[in-house]
Amino acid sequence: MKITLAHGSGGKSTSKLIDSVFAKHFSNPILNMMEDSAVVDGSQKIAITTDSFVVNPLFFNGGDIGRLSVCGTVNDLLMRGAVPKYITSAFIIEEGADTDDLEKICKSMADTAKESGVIIVCGDTKVIEGNGGIYINTTGVGFVKYSTDITSSNLKDGDAVVVSGTMGDHHATILSARMGIENAIKSDNAPLGEMVRAMLKEGIELHCMRDVTRGGLGTVLNEIANASRVSIQINEKDIPIDPQVKSFAKILGLDIMHMGNEGKLVAFMPKEQAEKAVEIIKKCPYGENASVIGEVKNGSGVTLITPLGGKRQVNVLYGEGLPRIC
Repeated sequence: MKITLAHGSGGKSTSKLIDSVFAKHFSNPILNMMEDSAVVDGSQKIAITTDSFVVNPLFFNGGDIGRLSVCGTVNDLLMRGAVPKYITSAFIIEEGADTDDLEKICKSMADTAKESGVIIVCGDTKVIEGNGGIYINTTGVGFVKYSTDITSSNLKDGDAVVVSGTMGDHHATILSARMGIENAIKSDNAPLGEMVRAMLKEGIELHCMRDVTRGGLGTVLNEIANASRVSIQINEKDIPIDPQVKSFAKILGLDIMHMGNEGKLVAFMPKEQAEKAVEIIKKCPYGENASVIGEVKNGSGVTLITPLGGKRQVNVLYGEGLPRIC
């Protein structure tokens, strides 16, 4: 069945779409009440994030827009040390979209929400004129302990820089799909809750965490360095990169430092805890390639030490590196 403007009218067609697709996959006691707003158990301190997902293509090697929307929102909450609990989901669907695709996306969202330990508690659907596109907005809510203070302005001289895995995977996957290039590169879109919870449980003093998404590692590190008014020095040889992604980037002239991910984090902690943090991450799903890649110093900016010992200033991404990777 193809989506028509009638599916966004709020009438019988809308109800049928909600019942046959959304309610079928997102069913839970809170959502099933179908109220104008969800009333949920709360906390004295909460984290809230919202994001919109417009990736093209909708389906790609290793994931789809549904999985991506849940992972992106859950990971944003986790980076502040929050325990993700609830997600809202709003769909903007262009006329001509296929309900089979929509159902695949909803099932993927439901499966990823279950993996992440969150509940999709409310949502909205709008249908607009167009050519069959599907866009998703998600808002996430999580709970934070009062003792937790993980923020970009917390870096200290001597802190270690740790990444949870290979850089550039999602970027290379989406670009490969658009260019029709056949390879085995897979998106890394994944929820990072287990590794974050494990580090906190084991007493790692996390000063800052960020998920490495649009703009890549170089942009994220510059934002953090600026917020903490420090410099960050990283070693190129220690940055984990999948060999296929490395070759792909080299052929197309792409800079790995500005290629995005959707299932990797960068974390900062006292250097004496760095190796322990890496060991913890490696034992968790999606963390097998974790590595210490550098340290925080007094000063400003981000510096990359090349394998030959040279130094290169790493700047934020200027312009649009690749539209719609998320």
